Amino acid sequence: MDKTQKINEILGINDSYKAPTKLMEILFNKQKREEIFHQFLELFRWKMEYDWFHEYFQEEHSDRKTKKQDFTPMSVADIINQTVNEEGMYHESCAGTGGIAISHWHKTRLKYHPLTYKPSDHLYMLEELSDRALPFLIFNMAIRGVNATIIHCDVLSRDCFGVFFVQNDKNLSLEFSSINVMPYSKSASEVFNVKFAEEKYPAHIESPKEIFSQWKNLCIC
Repeated sequence: MDKTQKINEILGINDSYKAPTKLMEILFNKQKREEIFHQFLELFRWKMEYDWFHEYFQEEHSDRKTKKQDFTPMSVADIINQTVNEEGMYHESCAGTGGIAISHWHKTRLKYHPLTYKPSDHLYMLEELSDRALPFLIFNMAIRGVNATIIHCDVLSRDCFGVFFVQNDKNLSLEFSSINVMPYSKSASEVFNVKFAEEKYPAHIESPKEIFSQWKNLCIC
């Protein structure tokens, strides 16, 4: 069985075109999501330094003909990340399924011992418009225990459909991240420099109140 078939089997679908919708459904169910995470880690033998969905998404879901949608080759992603500072905040517009961000995360993490690497020291600010790429991007960040804001928006018009806050609650390198949806509020639109065009995602908070509140308090009004 090839990787595409195995991915579809793990997700419980019979057609790869169904993957984005099914994956988004799974992301909102923490128990099911983490069961799926463990299956993916076994499938890819814990090799987390690259985007597992690069070929899967590009062949099955990207619109290469009409939108010229194509992914950055990993060799180019590696070169780009040789010029990027590893510390602090990382920002990427049009993040796709997260290939370049994953390369940066891996490069940064290698500089630390697993017990001393703290996800809270590194915040990823990622933006993506594609409804079909977004679930893979959120999945890729959460399974790697990244701290990230993932904004579903048009990076030019700033029309936004939702802001996700992916948080490693235990601040440990080998933990998965929780997934939270930020409020559709005036303050949130100002903090993230977006205009909410549609409340596409339901209210969803997984992180403990004391951890999530520092972000939520900024965006509650």
